[in-house]
Amino acid sequence: MFEFSEKSQQLQKKLLTFMDEHIYPNEKAYAEYMHSVENRWAPVPLIDELKEKAKAAGLWNLFVPPSLSKFVDHDGLSNFDYAPLAEIMGRVIWSPEVFNCNAPDTGNMEVFMKYGNQQQQEQWLTPLLNGDIRSSYLMTEPQVACSDATNVELSIVRDGDEWVLNGKKWFITNAKYERTAIFIVMGKSDPENPDRHKQQTQVLVPKDTAGIDIVRPLTTLGYDDAPIGHAEVHFNNVRVPVENVLLGEGRGFEIAQGRLGPGRIHHCMRLIGIGQRSLELACDRASSRSTFGRQLSQHQSVREDISKSFSELEMVRMLVLKTCLKMDEVGSKDAMDLIAASKTTVPIMIQNLIDRCMQIHGAGGLTEDYCMAEGFNYARWCRQADGPDQVHHMALGKMIINRYTAS
Repeated sequence: MFEFSEKSQQLQKKLLTFMDEHIYPNEKAYAEYMHSVENRWAPVPLIDELKEKAKAAGLWNLFVPPSLSKFVDHDGLSNFDYAPLAEIMGRVIWSPEVFNCNAPDTGNMEVFMKYGNQQQQEQWLTPLLNGDIRSSYLMTEPQVACSDATNVELSIVRDGDEWVLNGKKWFITNAKYERTAIFIVMGKSDPENPDRHKQQTQVLVPKDTAGIDIVRPLTTLGYDDAPIGHAEVHFNNVRVPVENVLLGEGRGFEIAQGRLGPGRIHHCMRLIGIGQRSLELACDRASSRSTFGRQLSQHQSVREDISKSFSELEMVRMLVLKTCLKMDEVGSKDAMDLIAASKTTVPIMIQNLIDRCMQIHGAGGLTEDYCMAEGFNYARWCRQADGPDQVHHMALGKMIINRYTAS
């Protein structure tokens, strides 16, 4: 039986109380504000107010693991102990930012903690940890299949004491957000290197650098996810100092692999939260609506959908917790089998679960009156984010075949 630490249990209680007192009561106000505001990419005053309350409540930067706790004012949380907290935050799509635990900033902060030098950490990590700025991670490109990360084409060329960047990126989360200040950009610096995993480099590019063109916001199933959002970004002879390199030339792929493992499992944690909330709403709906002379909850098909959803939710939760335990014990690299299993299983199962819950709500399930349509969108794009399912299935299948056929 899984048992969380006393610290995690205390934080869960505090977080549940915070959600009840400050997040759920503000969902309507947040939605109304985002529908009425002229500039959807500006910071939201309500979020800033809630951030201060979260800091005061000790619910800040909870994603940081013990190994990186020197950067924060707490001892850190294991992946296992953080999982139920991320699940609670995931019940409301926008709430992770309130606790400074939203993607892509958590992953980017870990990049700075693991791979940044002291100057880079002071300039970018400290304000990120304080919630004063936001960041973007630029990897995906529109003209090539970035399911193979070695395909990236954005060129990074050294010219004296500068790097010169040219190319296109898209689906860049946070890019249009006015508070975003720094881009972590992955590109190709050594295309002729016979080792295709050493052709890439990552460099730090301040968002206001000359030559950056944020072309347009992008949508997923009609959602623009403002103010964070996802954008297409072009680089036209963008120049940054040589010292803006992360870790070293040719080590971009290494950084990407180190960053994406924890990020994938964080998405899974949050998806379980929106799945759990959708199931609860579906049960409430089934008990409050009647058709053909009896409550929805008395219809066999509804009961089957609820039963299936409950069982699948428990399965993915157990899978994620087992993954977290392995990550804590052996590290993300050696837990890639379970990370891949979670990444390919949780989004599709939560997507299908939410779809059933939407159906129980009738036409209302398709609207913004409930959290489910946006949650469905989140689950669907998570099947593409941090590598499409097919790539992870391919890698995991190879790994498992080798495991059970090795002599």
